[in-house]
Amino acid sequence: MITASLVKELREKTGAGMMDCKKVLTETDGDMEKAMDLLRERGIAKAAKKSGRVAAEGLVEAYISENGKIGAVVEVNSETDFVAKNEEFKTFVMNVAKQVVDTNPKDVEELLASPAEFEEGKTVQEALVGKIATIGENMSIRRFARFESEGLVEKYIHGDGKIAVLVDMSKGTKDVAKDICMQIAAARPEFVRKEEVPQERVDKEMEILKIQTMNEGKPEAIAEKIVQGRIGKFYEEICLVDQAFVKDPNKKVSQLLTETNSDVVRFARFEKGEGIEKKEENFAEEVMNQLK
Repeated sequence: MITASLVKELREKTGAGMMDCKKVLTETDGDMEKAMDLLRERGIAKAAKKSGRVAAEGLVEAYISENGKIGAVVEVNSETDFVAKNEEFKTFVMNVAKQVVDTNPKDVEELLASPAEFEEGKTVQEALVGKIATIGENMSIRRFARFESEGLVEKYIHGDGKIAVLVDMSKGTKDVAKDICMQIAAARPEFVRKEEVPQERVDKEMEILKIQTMNEGKPEAIAEKIVQGRIGKFYEEICLVDQAFVKDPNKKVSQLLTETNSDVVRFARFEKGEGIEKKEENFAEEVMNQLK
């Protein structure tokens, strides 16, 4: 019997995925040495050694179903921008986005454990490990968002996979949806409308604005009135419908939606590597260390 502790031990020794460890242990009747050899033979242990490297480059990509009702946006990271230009890597990322649309996994963990539609006989995790082994860099599927719409789903990819936007519209045309996607890419809203902004976020912003106003020498009573006026600027920055429309700054996005009888339900905006701490490389130091 292959126990969880045995799988854990092999995983810690090789850095390979849990499913890979369980599979080889089953094939070798729990023989740790043979299992480790099998992982090495398959390139999995070698690939796993790369898992300590920071993967902050890569691609964001989106896929829309043929009927335009379901869409997914994904981020798959790699170590270098060079790999992000690799056609094999690009195809893998698109395949992952398509799989999210087709299978609707609840999270990345479930996605990785599911059978890969694009590589027969492998899970998505195994397909990923295979790519790490052949391409030679650490890679990871970081996140995804998936929308099913009663209206339509549209996407926009900017800068060769640096920014990807997915928008769900209950009504409207593809042209309007594309404009909304570009708006989101350029103006970085966080919410569709002000009602979605958490109250604690609003309270914190109002407190900051009040202190700023009082520091300008305004009495507290007057400061509170000024804050009520300035909070509108805050909503204009973070709420899609309150933003100036990038194609025509004289109108707001809300006006565009009214004029075109359109409505935005939700959106996702992924920017490649956002929030990932990149390792600072000191090449001079690296060369000195090699010389020593």
